[in-house]
Amino acid sequence: MEAVTAAWERYAAGRTPRRTHNAAGATTWLNWTQYADHGPDESVIGEIHGRRVLELGCGTGCNLAHLSTLGAQCVGIDIAPTQREKAAARWGHLPGLSFRTAEATEFLAAHPDSFDVVLSIFGPVWFIDPTTLLPLVRQSLTAGGAFVFSHKPPRPDPQPGEPLREARAVSRWDHSPCKWAALLESARFANITTEIIDPPHGEREGTLVVRAEAREERIGRPARQS
Repeated sequence: MEAVTAAWERYAAGRTPRRTHNAAGATTWLNWTQYADHGPDESVIGEIHGRRVLELGCGTGCNLAHLSTLGAQCVGIDIAPTQREKAAARWGHLPGLSFRTAEATEFLAAHPDSFDVVLSIFGPVWFIDPTTLLPLVRQSLTAGGAFVFSHKPPRPDPQPGEPLREARAVSRWDHSPCKWAALLESARFANITTEIIDPPHGEREGTLVVRAEAREERIGRPARQS
């Protein structure tokens, strides 16, 4: 785990902070894709106001800060300690928003049935074996809660578990939309949608956005004794 934390610390050190304003002049906004001012907004999630939201791999907290301004109660976790420091310094003044240093699977295991929405924007969903992560996400969601994540589409010959070039000691799970749908269904998710967002003009690579809902479990009634 120390090697993984160190890898993400190195990665975070090379990242450029998000702009103070986007092209529309907004000071907060949600960006699902790897391109500035491109792609869908928070409407992908559904209802926001009053919802309890967890972001896995929140980085410097910019996406989560936007949801906080819309009335959500937000928690962001990141494995890199310096990310929490940057997020708190920039967004700590916003109400209903907190940041923690935590590993995703450990945090999820400790918080069952705690959130209405779980997000991962180029975050741990891409970097943790989904057979381990997805059941924990489902466990942390209330019934009917939304799970939304994005990352780059898989390459022509994806190799699940392949090391990530940008952050050594980290593996990446590249899956097609159909494979993600199958994995989510097996982890007790329903109403699954997948979409590859086309890139802006001049770019070649789109963005995969996946949304699912925690399946509402029906508790069977005991058989009546005759």
